[in-house]
Formats: sequence, C-alpha cells, structure tokens
Amino acid sequence: MFACGWGGNQFTPLLLMYRRLGGYSTLSVDAFLGAYVVGLVPGLLLAGPVSDRRGRRPVLVAGTAASAVASLVLSFGGQSAWPIYAGRLITGFAVGIAMSVGSSWVKELSGGADGGLAARRSSLFQTAGFGLGAGVAGVLAQWGPWPMVSPYAVHLLITVAIPVLLLRVPETRPPLAHASGSVRQLLTALVDDLRVPAPARRRFRLVVLPMAPWVFGAAGLAYAVMPQLVGFRVGDWGLAYATGLTVLALGTGAAVQPVARWLHGDNRDAGNREARNGEAGKGEAGKGEAGTRTGRAPVAAMAVMLLGAALCAANAVLLSPWLAAVTAAVLGAGYGIAVVSGLLEIQRMAGPDDLAGLTGVYYMLAYAGFLLPTVLATLSSWLSYPVMLAAVAAAALVCLGLVVTGARVTQPPAPAR
Repeated sequence: MFACGWGGNQFTPLLLMYRRLGGYSTLSVDAFLGAYVVGLVPGLLLAGPVSDRRGRRPVLVAGTAASAVASLVLSFGGQSAWPIYAGRLITGFAVGIAMSVGSSWVKELSGGADGGLAARRSSLFQTAGFGLGAGVAGVLAQWGPWPMVSPYAVHLLITVAIPVLLLRVPETRPPLAHASGSVRQLLTALVDDLRVPAPARRRFRLVVLPMAPWVFGAAGLAYAVMPQLVGFRVGDWGLAYATGLTVLALGTGAAVQPVARWLHGDNRDAGNREARNGEAGKGEAGKGEAGTRTGRAPVAAMAVMLLGAALCAANAVLLSPWLAAVTAAVLGAGYGIAVVSGLLEIQRMAGPDDLAGLTGVYYMLAYAGFLLPTVLATLSSWLSYPVMLAAVAAAALVCLGLVVTGARVTQPPAPAR
C-alpha cells in the first residue's frame, strides 16, 4: 500500500516540470491525469470483489508489480507522451488495487485488534506513501539529476522486491469453492459485492456519501488549487513550493488520524455486543451511546473541511503563500479524520464476503473529489476563483448539515462477523 501510494502521487508535483521541460500543453497534462482516473476505476471496483472470491494475495501481488512496471514506463515520458499515458493508466490501476484489496487485507490481518486500529493502519500506510512519494519526486525534479527519470527510478527500486515479500503474508480469503462459473455468473456476483447491505443504506447515504468526496477534494484544494493561485508569488520556487504543500497536507493528515479513532470512542463494541446478546434495554442504550460517539468523527471531519474551504475562499482574495500553507494543513487534517472515519463506517457495514468490494466503492467516491480542481479550472473562464471557492465552502456547509443529521438519526450497524 505504501509503495503503490508512492507511485500514485509522485506524479503530482511533476506537472509543472512536464509543462516547462517536456513542452507538454496544459491540455496534455490534464489528459495524463485523466488516464490515471481511467485506470483507477476498474482497480477500485473490480479488484476488491475478485479478491473476495479468489484471495487477497494474488491480486495485491499483481497490483504491486503493476506499480513497478508503471514507473518503468513513465521513465520514458521525456521522449513521448504515450509512455506517460500508459504509465499513468497502469499507476491508477495499481493504486485502486492497493486501496480496495490492501485495506481489506490489513483489517483481516489485524485479527483481534479493534476496527479503528486497522483503519488507521490502512490509511497511514497509503498516506505516508502519497506524501513521501510526492516529496521525494518533487525534490529530485527541482534539484536532482535527470528530473524526468530519477523520481521513477527511486520508486522502482523501492517497489521491485515487494511482490516477493507479499508471498510470505498469510492469506485471509482462500478462494471460494463456488467462485467458478460462467462469465455472467461471475459478473453478477461481482456486482452483488458492490452493493451496500440493506440495514446500512440509510447511514451510507446520509453519512458516508456526503463526506467521501471531500477526502480527496481536500487534497486537490490543498496541493492543486492553492499552488496555482499563489504560484506567481514564489517565482522559480514554484515546484518546490507545490511539493511542500503536498507534503504538509498529507503529513498533517497522517498525524491527526489517531484523532478519528478517539472520536469514534472505545465503548461502541460493548454496546453492540450487549444488543446482540439480547439485553434489550441495556443494549439499546449502549448502542445509542455508541451511535452518538461514532458519529462525532464524520461530523468533526466535515467541520474541519468547512474551515479549510473557507480559508481557500479567503486566500483566493488575499493570495498569500503563508495562508495557503495554513490552509493546506487544515485541509490535511480534514483529510486524515475523514479517510479513517469513512473506512471505519465501511468496515462496520460490510460482511466478510463483500469487504473489499465496498471498500472500493468508498474510495471511488472519495477519488471523485479529485475532479474538483478540474471543474474549477473549467469554470474559471466564466467565474472568478473567489466566487467559485465561496461556492465550495457553501457546499461543505451543506454536506456538514447532512452528516450531522445522518449521525443523529441513524445508528452504525453492528460489526459483521
């Protein structure tokens, strides 16, 4: 997960390099990002259900190998645009596998550990990869030799041995005896794995759905929109500054992730156990308290997101590099709380046979937020950034209201066994 996250985000601070040194147009660079999304979707939606039926290890081994191949292909990007398209497509596929299958495997390998610890492990590994990948790539592109090759060479060296190490990790989902059959039957089974269980659908709609796109929407605002707005204030240090905002946002996100676990509280499992044991009055009371405590994490995440979006709108007027750094830290904190609390919600909703599939659905919704900078850039021909970012802050306020309502009127489902 760390290696695939590194490979996925190492490209982000290199966008300016490709425009300056590679001579690629803004449209071409946007298309490079689009190729990543094209690869990400099948990785998120298909790899998880396949691993539910065929096993975690072979799917994640393939995904990690694909991440290494992607960096090898991308290292030829200085000669032609096609290696970049192909490399970004493969990179997206690898990241999708790492997020959906890796998060599920980590939870299952955590065994008796509480669900919050498993979610924190998953999000910490991938966030560390996102942050260090962008940081190392940005430093090498700004000051290192062969800026279009050396970032990918470092990632390739880090990743190449990992598939062999994965062969020693215990398999937690042996292949299902009924996993074979016609293509139609297999596709039907895969679609079933992507469905939210009926008892959890209301909470999914009111809590997870309004919060998920802000996970990477916050990241996009922090290290795509902010550097663009204040880049003229930092001159030739633009690439280093963009790299710094990326590392700051993701580093803050990693640092605050234990807060999400604390906000979920420690007594929720006890309340659910009492309810399952038939202690109606006591169990319902415990469950109600658990629901209230568990709802605090999504609410806190969206409250921090609202503050970050408001700071973005203010800095669209002030254009301060220092305020942009503060904004990146705030948005990073919102990202860290949201990604963990979202994983906790999904892990409690999913059964053992559809955990990876629903994790993929959650990350697909989360990655939809990465479209926000593109949407803003498209609308910038008609609207100013202060107006658009004020609208983004208003949208965050609406989503906060939905999450607050959802946390009050729904209860988290009992953890599936």
